[in-house]
Amino acid sequence: MWKEFKEFAMRGNVVDLAIGVILGTAFGKIVTSLVSDVIMPPIGLLLGKVDFSNLYINLSGKPYANLTDAKAAGAATINYGLFLNNVIDFLIVAFVIFIIVREFNRFLKKPAAPTEPTTKQCPYCCSDIPLKATRCPHCTSELEAKA
Repeated sequence: MWKEFKEFAMRGNVVDLAIGVILGTAFGKIVTSLVSDVIMPPIGLLLGKVDFSNLYINLSGKPYANLTDAKAAGAATINYGLFLNNVIDFLIVAFVIFIIVREFNRFLKKPAAPTEPTTKQCPYCCSDIPLKATRCPHCTSELEAKA
């Protein structure tokens, strides 16, 4: 059983998948930083100096200065600002993955080069035979040689 597991774990697809997950996690962190540190602050500034990560609905009825204070007090909140940041994260990651997959597929789909036929059809038995054949190996008919 250990040998089978080792063979499974060391197959190329599993190793490639593990590398993909690690790179995807690192890429996700970069995108999260891009959204929360670069994209959302200017958008918040344009919308009246709004910090999206601090937007929430307080369900407890007690007023809190910000989301951190509400969380520290254990208040029930709906954190729609963090949700908006995560939606933008997702959209950016999905778009980048779409672009990568589209380009990858473009490289995989190379048009097949037209190939010269290597066989012809015997006029007597309709079997496929090599182009240079002068006699059909199936029906033994003599074929006309091309000049």
